[in-house]
Amino acid sequence: MMRAIAIEGFGGPERLQPTDLPQPTPGPGEVLVKVAYAGVNPADWKAREGKLSRYFEYKFPFVLGFDLSGTVAAVGAGVEGVNPGDAVFGMSKQGQGENGAYAEYCLAWPAMLAPLPPAMSAAEAAGLPVAGVTAYGGLVDAGALKAGQTVLINGGAGGVGSLAIQIARAVGARVAVTCGARNADYVRALGAERAIDYANEDVVAAVRDWTSGAGVDLVLDAVGLDTLLPRATELVKSGGRFVEIETLISAASKEQVAAAAARGVTILSNMVAVMRQPEHLAGLAAMCAAGKVRAAPTEALPLADAAEAHRRVESGQVRGKIVLEVAAQ
Repeated sequence: MMRAIAIEGFGGPERLQPTDLPQPTPGPGEVLVKVAYAGVNPADWKAREGKLSRYFEYKFPFVLGFDLSGTVAAVGAGVEGVNPGDAVFGMSKQGQGENGAYAEYCLAWPAMLAPLPPAMSAAEAAGLPVAGVTAYGGLVDAGALKAGQTVLINGGAGGVGSLAIQIARAVGARVAVTCGARNADYVRALGAERAIDYANEDVVAAVRDWTSGAGVDLVLDAVGLDTLLPRATELVKSGGRFVEIETLISAASKEQVAAAAARGVTILSNMVAVMRQPEHLAGLAAMCAAGKVRAAPTEALPLADAAEAHRRVESGQVRGKIVLEVAAQ
């Protein structure tokens, strides 16, 4: 048996309860990871509330947690390139309806694991996978960002935004972000050229001023809630793209997509690139290993405080990442 935090049904943070569950055994093509830290993402509280039911089937008791760092405990038949004892970070199989990383052990696909980056702690690495893969896929794959282009990251101080700034700079792009005034110095230190105070500035006017009236080549919307979507064509130049993160509560209507297309702007979901997540994780890991991307500020809470971690992440006011300490190694 193993310790875990699980839910018996959908609902609020109070649904997260300690429990004992059988330790999983890796089947063919699977890896068993002894979890050191589990990352906490907005997708986690949405999964807790049942908002991700369209993507996978829940089997209760259900263990949440997409992100993990830890040590490979065992591998199933046919697994190559990953060996017991390897220090890794990556993603659990929660996205396929399997139990996630809020437990002492969980299963993962080998393609969704990468070596722990040098000079990065296991706690820091546990906050990278979902946010980093989302940022990398949204910018480099769905967004087709190139050196010399301009990008606006909506929500630059959060988990996705903090990594997206660095990934965009590593690609060679110029970066502007929206953030609260208190986070302006933080995002500039990560590489943002322009920090736009969304509470006190007109975002479109600020972007137009920054780009000499042209608009940006790409918007990556890491906030959702339709905060910028209605003004997509005012922000993005003809031939550019507006990438939504589908698991955020934001979705362009057919009419909005058509109207934008008529003005030469493509609105699309980051999910168009979801099948290439292993490539995105490998690209992220390479940038981390090269020192081009560093972990966001990371706060570790005990596994037993999973409900408190959810409350804080759900508030939308967390700078950087919160992770849960399962069994520090």
